[in-house]
Amino acid sequence: MKTSLKRHLNTVAVLATFLLPSLGFAQNSWYTEGDFAPSQRIKIQVQNSLNVDRKDCPVVIARDEFPVKKLHEMWVTVVDPSLPSKEKPTDEELAFVGGHGIREESNGHQIFYQLDDLDKDGIWDELFFQTDIKAHETKTMYIYFGFSGRGWNPSGTYATIGSYCKHQIAWWESKNIGWKLWFPTSVDMYGKRKPHLISHLMCQDNLCGYSGVHKVNWEYGSDIMRVSSSFGAGGIGLLELANHPDSLSLPRFAPRLGEKISEANFNEDQLTDTRYAFEVVVNGPLRSLIRVKTMNWNSGNGFYELLQDYTAYTNQSYSTCKVKFTSFFPHQNGVSFVCGIRANEIEKENFVEKGIAIRSGEELAADPDDDLGLRSHKVEFAGSALVVKDQFKPEYRRIKSFGDNHIFRIPVTADRSFEYMIAGAWSEGVVYNTPELFKNYVKAMALEYNNPVKVIFGTKELK
Repeated sequence: MKTSLKRHLNTVAVLATFLLPSLGFAQNSWYTEGDFAPSQRIKIQVQNSLNVDRKDCPVVIARDEFPVKKLHEMWVTVVDPSLPSKEKPTDEELAFVGGHGIREESNGHQIFYQLDDLDKDGIWDELFFQTDIKAHETKTMYIYFGFSGRGWNPSGTYATIGSYCKHQIAWWESKNIGWKLWFPTSVDMYGKRKPHLISHLMCQDNLCGYSGVHKVNWEYGSDIMRVSSSFGAGGIGLLELANHPDSLSLPRFAPRLGEKISEANFNEDQLTDTRYAFEVVVNGPLRSLIRVKTMNWNSGNGFYELLQDYTAYTNQSYSTCKVKFTSFFPHQNGVSFVCGIRANEIEKENFVEKGIAIRSGEELAADPDDDLGLRSHKVEFAGSALVVKDQFKPEYRRIKSFGDNHIFRIPVTADRSFEYMIAGAWSEGVVYNTPELFKNYVKAMALEYNNPVKVIFGTKELK
């Protein structure tokens, strides 16, 4: 009798171990929002391996990794249970946001996300969101499944292709800083005096990038990077001639028929010379991505074509770039990838360490095409930076040709791809507006860039 009772009590204890947490989840821990009460979810754990807190940290979940493949944007809700739930909105708030406004929440707060189709086949490729995570923290979050039509997502980034002085160019930006491609493979940088998304306004209203110099649209800011023949705030090329370490091959300086390559050989036409195409692949709210397609690049020492994916991130002052050569036919061995930024001729305004190059110092924001001598503005500090991931084994070089550049030589990879980060700031902006603040920011982001957070998936749960 005692043995039977003991076995019965043990069975009850085991069942309680399994059932009580489930009951607790069902009663207390599952997220709700208004009449949205999902019954399916997956727990994910986001792990920060670094001994530093991260703010607005990107989290990327590839479709191949995710246990649930069949998704639609409106059937996903990402919830951070550590965030305070939204209280019941007032009548005034509801009148403003309408039927798509978030209602009263329980057990956490939903955060913005994107379900991005990067290869444009109609199927999502990456689930993307950003989160704050403490040093060495393993943060628990939930992805809920079930239709929800509520949740406005204000944009923190923007990307567009527009006419800028009868020239089609690509823009991508966060509210802190912006980039554009007047030169198709060397980046211009745009500083904002107050946080704004301005690229769509610049294009639709045909505003000059230097309009802020005259205190017209003063808050919008100004172009703050001289590019000319250099890499500007970021660019790509090749080192094709191993015996000539200061030589560079750049897509927009291909040799003309019967001539050698020179800095005067800017692309002339779209039939025989290097040509380019731009595409907006993703446009917010959290990240925006521009794709640059470089075609028909005949360097005189090889033939190449490539894709570049530039991405801007909400609340950040950096952009990442993924490079993929789709045609790679050098005439000889020993060719290396290159990425770079323009250097400062004043040596103390340059900073270099493993995988990082930073250019700072004062800059003259002047319209290079202005013939009236009116549009110039001295900027006390304009900073640009370049970071290459350690995995690509970057080797630093200072190249005096093409306007004096910091470059990283990168061995050709098996899949002919590599990645880098560019960053920018200036003295008239609201963040990282001194050389020291900017350098500290770049070093911190370089550490995070080299050590992305890890995502661990739980099993699918039913309520």
